Formats: sequence, structure tokens, C-alpha cells
Amino acid sequence: MLNRFTRFLETIGLGWLCPVVRLCAWDDPAEQIGPIIRQILLPVFAIIVFLLLWAAAAPRIQTSLGSMPGPGEVWQQAKVLWQDHRAEAERRAAHYQAQDERRALFEQRFPDREWTPREYSGRPTYIHQILTSLKTVFTGFLFASLVAIPLGILCGLSKTFYNALNPLIQIFKPVSPLAWLPLVMILVAALYNTENPFFERAFLSSAIVVALCSLWPTLINTAVGVASIDRDHLNVARVLRLGWATKVLRIVIPSSLPYIFTGLRLSLGVGWMVLIAAEMLAQNPGLGKFVWDMYQSSSSQTMALILVAVFTIGILGFLLDRLMYTLQRLVTFDAAAA
Repeated sequence: MLNRFTRFLETIGLGWLCPVVRLCAWDDPAEQIGPIIRQILLPVFAIIVFLLLWAAAAPRIQTSLGSMPGPGEVWQQAKVLWQDHRAEAERRAAHYQAQDERRALFEQRFPDREWTPREYSGRPTYIHQILTSLKTVFTGFLFASLVAIPLGILCGLSKTFYNALNPLIQIFKPVSPLAWLPLVMILVAALYNTENPFFERAFLSSAIVVALCSLWPTLINTAVGVASIDRDHLNVARVLRLGWATKVLRIVIPSSLPYIFTGLRLSLGVGWMVLIAAEMLAQNPGLGKFVWDMYQSSSSQTMALILVAVFTIGILGFLLDRLMYTLQRLVTFDAAAA
């Protein structure tokens, strides 16, 4: 039971908790002290030192908006944002509750007429902006994966195809999202002209830019993984006269999954970094727009609110990487996944 639980923790990327669990179960306690010190106490000590240095240095750094906010001020603003979200949620619930009451009264008085509901027109809160950013990055990441994995497989299987595509990869891979975004916005405005769009233009522009900038790690890693498959496996496919699609699905993809997931983890990390810049310029209502709006407001809480966004972006980026790590361990069963 203990071993099963520790394997589960390792699978979801929380292997650093295993020594604590084993110590609590009194499983060779002397052996657990060293890992606990290295994996838990030292990181906690480093975080405490960082917070102390930050708190000491912040009052001495003066800007046009006042002194640099310390950890306490940033935490206070984080609580303010959460309270604002709860208050907005209560107003939204009150709006729909009152609308349901009006609808019941309307249908009672006018049974032959159709009721037209009114959507709540409140502003998005910080939590809504976080959810918008997550939706945008996963949409762009999905687009990128659907393009990068098939192209990577073709590059790995065919030297000719790789040599033809490699110049384009080397040219477009280093292009900044700030260069892609104006072009994408112009094309989306020209080609996505519908009266009732399924996606907002700002959302679509941000997602496409994320896809354009994040597909390269997956493409390259997939190509490397496919190219490094043991030739004996491919020879077996030839002997069995497997079709091309069967060979790819049964041999190529399973054999190269660790490389593919490494590329996906890198792509998701790149996409998350690219997203903030894309949302700033496209004005997609996510974390990037929040940072830009705070910068434009120039209030006394501007720096603290921007720092709240910085820590939010960092923590969510870490959680997204852990999510991909867990999927990699579940799908590939690769004990060496890192």
C-alpha cells in the first residue's frame, strides 16, 4: 500500500513528498532524513530567504508610483482580487435569480409571448481572466500539437521530407510573438468576418500566435524521437507487411512517445510565456490584458497587482508543466521522465 501511494505521488510529479510519507509510516526513518532536507527543507529555506530579502529591499526602492510593494502588500492585493471575484459572483447570481422570478411572472401574465433573457453584463474578474488565459493557451497548444506531431512523424520517417522542411523550421522557429501578432490580427480581421462569431477575434488571434510560436519544440522532438526508433522495429513492420498507417499507430508513435511528450511539455511552456505578450497587444481579456490595464492605470496598487499577476503566471506555468508530466508518466510509463 505504501509503495503504491509513493508511486502515485511520483506519477503526478510530487515525488518530493515520498520521504515525508515514508517517515510518517516509519519506513526506514534514518534514510528519509537526507531526502527531506534536500527536497523540502532547503527549498523552503530558500523561499524564506527570498521573502526576507524582498521585504527588506522593497521600501528602499522608490518609483514614480511610490515604494516597491513588499510580500505583505502583494498578498493583501491578492486577497482583494479574490474578494472582488466573490462579490461579482454574488451579483451575477442575484441577477439570474431576479431574472428567473421575472420570467415566471411574465409567463404567468403572457403565456402566448416568448421571454427574452438578458445576459449578465458585469465585468470579468481576475479569476475569469485566469480562466480565459488557460482556455486560450490550451486552444493554441491543441492547434500546435495537431500540426506539429504529424509533421514531426513525417520528418522522422523521411530524410527527404525533413531536408525540405528544415529551412522553414529554422526560419520561423526564432520569430517573436510580437512579430507574428500584427500579421495574425490583420488576417483574422480579413478572413473571420461573421455576424455571430463562435470565437472572439482577440481570443482567436492570441490562440493562433500561441500555436505559431509553440509548435516547434513538439515538431523537433517528435522528429528526433521517430528518427531514433530501433531499426529492428521497423524491419518487423516490413516483414509483417504492415500498412503505413498501421506502422505509424502501432510502432512509430508508441516508440517515440517519451520524445513527443518532452516536446509537448516544452511547447506548453513556450505557449504560456507567449500568451501574456499576445494578450497584451490583442486585448484578449486574460492575464496579459490584466497586466497591461494595471500598467495603464498608474494607481498606487499598480505594482502590487502586477506582482500578483507575475506570481499567478509562474504558479500556473508550474502546474501546467506538472499536468503534462503526469500525462507523460501515465501514457509512456517512463520511469526516467523528468
